[in-house]
Amino acid sequence: MGRWGRQSPVLEPEPPPPASPPPLPPRHNAFMRQSSFTKIGNMLNTAMNGTKKPQSNGEASWCFSQIKGALDDDVTDADIISCVEFNHDGELLATGDKGGRVVIFQRDPASKTANPRRGEYNVYSTFQSHEPEFDYLKSLEIEEKINKIRWLRRKNPAHFLLSTNDKTVKLWKVSERDKSFEGYNTKEENGLTKDPQNITALRVPSVKQIPLMVEASPRRIFANAHTYHINSISVNSDQETYLSADDLRINLWHLEVTDQSFNIVDIKPTNMEELTEVITAAEFHPTECNVFVYSSSKGTIRLCDMRSSALCDRHSKQFEEPENPTNRSFFSEIISSISDVKLSNSGRYMISRDYLSIKVWDLHMETKPIETYPVHEYLRAKLCSLYENDCIFDKFECCWNGKDTSIMTGSYNNFFRVFDRNTKKDVTLEASRDIIKPKTVLKPRKVCTGGKRKKDEISVDCLDFNKKILHTAWHPQENIIAVAATNNLFIFQDKF
Repeated sequence: MGRWGRQSPVLEPEPPPPASPPPLPPRHNAFMRQSSFTKIGNMLNTAMNGTKKPQSNGEASWCFSQIKGALDDDVTDADIISCVEFNHDGELLATGDKGGRVVIFQRDPASKTANPRRGEYNVYSTFQSHEPEFDYLKSLEIEEKINKIRWLRRKNPAHFLLSTNDKTVKLWKVSERDKSFEGYNTKEENGLTKDPQNITALRVPSVKQIPLMVEASPRRIFANAHTYHINSISVNSDQETYLSADDLRINLWHLEVTDQSFNIVDIKPTNMEELTEVITAAEFHPTECNVFVYSSSKGTIRLCDMRSSALCDRHSKQFEEPENPTNRSFFSEIISSISDVKLSNSGRYMISRDYLSIKVWDLHMETKPIETYPVHEYLRAKLCSLYENDCIFDKFECCWNGKDTSIMTGSYNNFFRVFDRNTKKDVTLEASRDIIKPKTVLKPRKVCTGGKRKKDEISVDCLDFNKKILHTAWHPQENIIAVAATNNLFIFQDKF
């Protein structure tokens, strides 16, 4: 079998006839035609065998581009990355950490014009988004950890983003300044106000060029609306409103109004002892401003339409897959909890991530997912030990590529998985410091579950569960991915 399937046999020239008697003319013509066909056949075979089959996202066609963050083994808790997000054109990449800091990276202009294009980013701005607080009424400390970052679409030279910790959402403006004004009439050069009696002449202020400064300033602070920890924020397609979700409620905000929000989902029972599920993630539809979805710890996803009623306790659709009785165990409810849900860029599909798998849903079909991809099925036999070390409660995120043809999510041992929906191929890759050399091609990794281990495989018993890829992001237009591994941000791109 060849690269393109079964190859046709190549016609070989017949041996020349003996010198006596001399060859007849028809025989000679047949020989010439056969030689011509043979030559063409060889050319076609050479062309086909020499042409590389285009690789898809799910195949091992990724290479290392950059790593951000300190390479020391001594990692402080505040430096651990807690969220990653590209903006809408992929020019900026933001990360938040457990220390409440937001770091924004900007695409290197030279990397876009290089041939081939490179996915390289430089630090653009760093600022402290949240500080630790203390709730004196409940005697609880509020962590500064950044749970989510969401970009607003750009409308002017400045950039805007939302960041949230457990209780407070903030709207940040990130702008550039490369000019300053001098020669004020009412101010001294040091900023002090002049005595009006000492002003004897009017001056025209002048503009002075200064080194580029990137400033981040909080424009709005949305606080005191959530009793429980915020797990999701999502900007509406109208770019005027956004939602914030905690364990039991979802609130709708207007970006210009900080002292008022509307409660659109409330699943809190009258008696908390009757509580059976919590909200785990929520997101607006990318084009329909009245539609949003939210997932629960019971493994269900509910789609709500705000046109039907102000309080969306009654969902329009519910997506749920019946449980396979053969896989029923003590851990079934825990591993069926959905940790993340993302609608596709087209708005037709959505993906949901539970502990062991990632599923693709068609919004027109509620009964079952149209695709299911096992992420680390080999861990099903180790659920007991994962329960004991609390890893079974880890919340893995997932993301789409720009064309909705591939999806990505994380795993343990700094592994992450890429699934190609067209070819149904998948690959396991590793975000490792051993490959931090530009253009190094990532080798696919395989996990051995038992029996004889091959050379390039790693035993499931050797996986490091302290190293985990929880947060990933995919460039909206190119094959550039960002993967957060503890305190390091890895940037990979498709093969050069």
